[in-house]
Amino acid sequence: MIPRYSRPEMVAIWEPESKFRIWFEIEAHATDALAELGVVPKEAAAAIWAKGAFDVERIDAIEAEVKHDVIAFLTNVAEHVGDPARFMHQGMTSSDVLDTCLSVQLARATDILLADLDRLLEVLKRRAHEHKMTPTIGRSHGIHAEPVTFGLKLAQAYAEFARNRERLIAARRDIATCAISGAVGTFANIDPRVEAHVAEKLGLEIEPVSTQVIPRDRHAMYFATLGVIASSIERLATEIRHLQRTEVLEAEEYFSPGQKGSSAMPHKRNPVLTENLTGLARMVRGYVTPALENVALWHERDISHSSVERYIGPDATITLDFALARLTGVIDKLLIYPERMEKNLNKMGGLVHSQRVLLALTQAGISREDAYRLVQRNAMKVWESDGQLSLLELLKADPQVAAAITATELEEKFDLGYHLKHVDTIFERVFG
Repeated sequence: MIPRYSRPEMVAIWEPESKFRIWFEIEAHATDALAELGVVPKEAAAAIWAKGAFDVERIDAIEAEVKHDVIAFLTNVAEHVGDPARFMHQGMTSSDVLDTCLSVQLARATDILLADLDRLLEVLKRRAHEHKMTPTIGRSHGIHAEPVTFGLKLAQAYAEFARNRERLIAARRDIATCAISGAVGTFANIDPRVEAHVAEKLGLEIEPVSTQVIPRDRHAMYFATLGVIASSIERLATEIRHLQRTEVLEAEEYFSPGQKGSSAMPHKRNPVLTENLTGLARMVRGYVTPALENVALWHERDISHSSVERYIGPDATITLDFALARLTGVIDKLLIYPERMEKNLNKMGGLVHSQRVLLALTQAGISREDAYRLVQRNAMKVWESDGQLSLLELLKADPQVAAAITATELEEKFDLGYHLKHVDTIFERVFG
């Protein structure tokens, strides 16, 4: 991932130094377990911890010759440990190291992502309550529908990301497994108790049946979950982008002092952060399909998944970490314009109350079809006048409507508060 969209804590998980440190711990913990079982000398296990070291550049140099990364790593560690290093990797295979390491990295990455989600949820909750009763127009198909509140928009986002948090917890549990089962996963040359020991030390669960590699359905679910979270980011980002359009301008990204919006037009204030989030979400979703295709490996193992995961492991987690942090900042500083919301809400001459009149007419004894026709013929006049006419006044002047509903009853149907009477109920459902 390019530095522009990276944050140091997440990047560090995927650095070669971190990866080889995890490899060393896997090998050293496995040797400890073998020593307890009497398979290797306890002195050798102790020497590995005491003298064990590695050098990334040296590993790369050895790999250039042997064309095998795990062998290059073991060779370099042996250069530091000496003779006791011959007891490392007893009965193990490369996938035991690689797959278990990937599980550790993904688990650690997920802990960062969960913390990111917690911060986002905190900001969404605060701003949702801030604008709990701020009226705004709800839109369907991009067209004015009926009134909502801006707080409800943010409450919806909160509920969605709360679900994403639960999904990510489940995905972490699914991905955090350890496989130390040897060639083709039969434990023929290594005791299952070694796997259990390494799993405990690294905070993982044992893989029930690894076939030499951890089954990639786990990874597919994990990256699919990241893709869903990315889609939720894009959904909220797209909402903000629409609300920032000049003719809407109900909310706007914070525009800092000295910020420039366009190299050509000095007046521009563009939704660049949410546009960026839309693009980043596309990238994270793009990693889902390769993860799904990794599930179908040949027989007990092949390495067609390996090159894919070297890309998508770091890139998906680093990108999503950055995107969640950016979205949190956008919501935290989002400029919200209640007066503009009110202006837009009232723009179409009361059309947003048409359903209440429709229902009132049916309650007065008119068939739904006739009631719809009566309201629509007046509503279309307002629509075609671009809101210059008043739906309420047209309905009052319509003899068929007036015969069924009094003017006072009609006026009551245009009460904004009616639409907001259950906001508390919804907030209670979302926030408890």
